[in-house]
Amino acid sequence: MLEIKDLTVRYGKQEPTVESFQLSMKKGEIVSIVGESGSGKTTVIRAVLGALPGSGYISAGEIYFQGEALTQKSGEEWRNLRGTRMSMIFQDCGGTLNPIRKIGKQYVEYICTHSRVTRPQAWNKAAEMLKKMRLADAENIMKSYPHQLSGGMRQRVGIAMAMTFQPQLLLADEPTSALDVTTQAQIVRQMMELRDRYETGIIIVTHNLGVAAYMADKLVVMQNGKVVDQGTRDEVMNHPVSDYTKSLLQAVPEMEGERFVS
Repeated sequence: MLEIKDLTVRYGKQEPTVESFQLSMKKGEIVSIVGESGSGKTTVIRAVLGALPGSGYISAGEIYFQGEALTQKSGEEWRNLRGTRMSMIFQDCGGTLNPIRKIGKQYVEYICTHSRVTRPQAWNKAAEMLKKMRLADAENIMKSYPHQLSGGMRQRVGIAMAMTFQPQLLLADEPTSALDVTTQAQIVRQMMELRDRYETGIIIVTHNLGVAAYMADKLVVMQNGKVVDQGTRDEVMNHPVSDYTKSLLQAVPEMEGERFVS
C-alpha cells in the first residue's frame, strides 16, 4: 500500500533532516516510528502527506501510495487525496479546530468540502462518526465550542474527522502525548479498532516506546534523521541492533518487576 524509497528531506540549505528513509507497509498494518525530538519522525509523515512546512522539500527518493508516485502530484491532486484516502491526526487536535466556531459547523464544512452531500446529511454523518468514537451525546458535542470539551474529547473529534471517509492510510503525530494515561489507553484501543473495522493502515509517530510496542506490527527507530533499527515488533524489541534502541528499551519503566513493553 505504501512504499517509501530512499527518502531524503531538507529544510533550506541545511543538512538533511531525514536521510535515506525506507519503509514498506501493507493494507491494515500499523507502523510505529519512534525517536526523540528532532529525530525526523514527524518530518517523514509530513512528507508522506505532502505537507512539509516552510522551506522543507524532498531532495531525493520517492513515495508510492497505492502504486502512485506522490512527489509527482499537483496541488489539486493533493487536495483530493488528503482528508479522503489519506488523513492525519495531530498531537493536539484541539489546536487544529477553530476556537470560535462550533464543532458541528466545522465538521459539516469538512464533509461538504470532500463530498457531494447536503448539510443535513453531513450533520448526520458527523454525529454518527462521533458516536463510533464512543462520544456520548454526539448532538450536544456538535453544538459545543472546542474549549467546552476535554482534551480527550477534542482528540476523539479529531480522530472521527480523520476517519470520516474511511482512509486507506492514517498518519498520527503523537496523538496521545497531551493526554492522561487513562485517556491515552482509550485512544490507542480505539485507533486499533479502526484498523480492525476499516483495514486502515496506520503510521503512528511517538516517543513512547510502550505505546509503540503495544500497537505496532512494525517498529522503526530513528536517531538524527536516520533509521537505526527496523523490523517487526518482536525483532526490534527482542533483538535490537543499535545501542540507541537498547538504551530506549532500558529506559522503559518497570512495575512490580515487569516491563511495560514485555
